[in-house]
Amino acid sequence: MPEPQSADNAVSDDIASLSYEDARAQLGEVVQKLEAGGTTLEESMTLWQRGEKIADQCEKLLQGAQQKLDKALAARDDEA
Repeated sequence: MPEPQSADNAVSDDIASLSYEDARAQLGEVVQKLEAGGTTLEESMTLWQRGEKIADQCEKLLQGAQQKLDKALAARDDEA
């Protein structure tokens, strides 16, 4: 049985490699499963934790995109 720490790292690595679109799709799936119910408390907590990590990845990707836009706008303004 894998160590919880290494399993958690594998999940984090998996999430970190997702594109924004893929992360949003997976987050939607997590939400649907949680809203549908029928899972044990442990399964629900695992889903919720995965959802939090996916949401963090989405936020990170959005912040990166915002920084690129800000940089491009600043460069454009410097040229004007």
